[in-house]
Amino acid sequence: MEVQTNKKVRIGDLLLEKKLITQEQLMQALAEQKRTGKKIGRAITDLGFVSEDQLLKILSEFFNYPYVDLSRFRINAELIQRLPETQARRYRCLLLADEPQGYLVGMADPTDLMVIDDLQRILKKPVMPAFIREQEMLSILDSVYRRQEQMASIAGELEGELQSSDFDINAMAMTSDTSEAPVVRLLQSLFEDAVQVKASDVHIEPEENQLRIRLRVDGELQEQVMKEKRVASALVSRLKIMSGLDISEKRLPQDGRFNIRVRNRNIDVRLSTMPVQFGESVVMRLLDQSGGILSMATLGMPPALQKRFEYLISRPHGLILVTGPTGSGKTTTLYAALTQLNQPEKKIITAEDPIEYRLPRVNQVQVNPKVGLEFPTVLRAALRQDPDIVLVGEMRDQITAEIGLRAAMTGHMVLSTLHTNDAASAPARLLDMGIDHYLVSSSLRAVIAQRLIKKLCPHCSQNHELEPQERAWLHSMGEGADSHQYIEGRGCHHCHNTGYQGRIGIYELLEMTPELISALRREDMQAFSEASVRAPNFRSLAFSALDYAMQGVTSLDEVFRVSATLDEGQD
Repeated sequence: MEVQTNKKVRIGDLLLEKKLITQEQLMQALAEQKRTGKKIGRAITDLGFVSEDQLLKILSEFFNYPYVDLSRFRINAELIQRLPETQARRYRCLLLADEPQGYLVGMADPTDLMVIDDLQRILKKPVMPAFIREQEMLSILDSVYRRQEQMASIAGELEGELQSSDFDINAMAMTSDTSEAPVVRLLQSLFEDAVQVKASDVHIEPEENQLRIRLRVDGELQEQVMKEKRVASALVSRLKIMSGLDISEKRLPQDGRFNIRVRNRNIDVRLSTMPVQFGESVVMRLLDQSGGILSMATLGMPPALQKRFEYLISRPHGLILVTGPTGSGKTTTLYAALTQLNQPEKKIITAEDPIEYRLPRVNQVQVNPKVGLEFPTVLRAALRQDPDIVLVGEMRDQITAEIGLRAAMTGHMVLSTLHTNDAASAPARLLDMGIDHYLVSSSLRAVIAQRLIKKLCPHCSQNHELEPQERAWLHSMGEGADSHQYIEGRGCHHCHNTGYQGRIGIYELLEMTPELISALRREDMQAFSEASVRAPNFRSLAFSALDYAMQGVTSLDEVFRVSATLDEGQD
């Protein structure tokens, strides 16, 4: 780092004086500076003689400016945005605090007096500079502004075009095929933002006087509001064209899909439109095809459970069910299982709605109710194609379930999903659908139930002090859970102040034992439920979540959330 101030400082001499570097190291850094043109401070830190933290602390003491460690500082996104993005990036600074005597501003170079003068003129308030790490500051600018100014600017430009134009919005959307068209640039910015924050879904929701755009990140929605209400029609029309849908049909829901390339990633977009009061609502599911399919090792299963699951799916026949509510990662688990089983000597056929990821060597069939291609139809045809393994996207009805179970009984390995709260409820759901108990007891081999829980942000984790109610609940769980040290996320710029970053699966595996099969044959579901707890390798979802909390992967709040949903399902 180079400094520009009336208070002269030679960084090398300062570090020598503090005995942080030797004369020999200084000469080496000066040679590096001469060779590369780097500033002396950057040369010293790049060579590893002094960490950036040490250098900034020394400079903060010398200039009597505070040093702020942004990884431990709670970022106020609303405050940061008081300074327009273009100026924040130009001056390489962040608004950190609004105090009575002025703004505390983190700066890459807090000794640049001209920048401080400009900031005071823009903010109309005194500026108190502070040293911060430059790379961390740039990362925060990316996460806070997230192209919102850029998107707002493009939306304003598009709104202006729409107001001054006499021609139809749909016609404009169809002819706007150049990359310069505002509607194209707005969608590009929207997709870039979604991919950057790893959003799974994008919601476009028109309201009476504004347009609401929401991104689902780690299971929760984050929103941006645009005042340009007419933009929504142009966006929806453009998306319909990209999906090959009818842009003149605004009264009925439509579904489509298209592929785009964003930030060097191939994204498969599944689009759904629905007529609402002030236009059409659009939801897009983003599937990143570039990352490849998750392997079994990356699912997050405990090693012992993963080993048993791999053994079960490799058996020659039987039905394996993956259960859980919508959005619990069932499809991801099935694709990981298929990837494991996908060998040249195995014939695999899938019936899916929709096909989310394309797998080599696997015969994937897209269910299409419009032409009569329903799950039972595909399944019957698949069984005449000499398969070894059949995947049924979902056991939605009695006919599908019955064909799947009969296929499992007659020498095929069948994988499928079912919407139940836990593993023990799956056989009861099949019986409720009208399947004969002998068919379920003869064909079902195992059920794996799962949920997704949020992982703690590694950048802002801190110890969590147990409250009396938490301690009592943990005591009731046993296993010394109430005497363990748990952690929680404080919230930082890395996790958008949520305290969480990413998700991981929790699982419970129920293998069919002679005792369970006997209870099913007698249709004694009370005995089945009691026996399931005693089954080998069985550990409930609540305990799986607690295991991760004890390992510091997640928080107790997430454990309680999972436990509450399980309790609700049992009421």
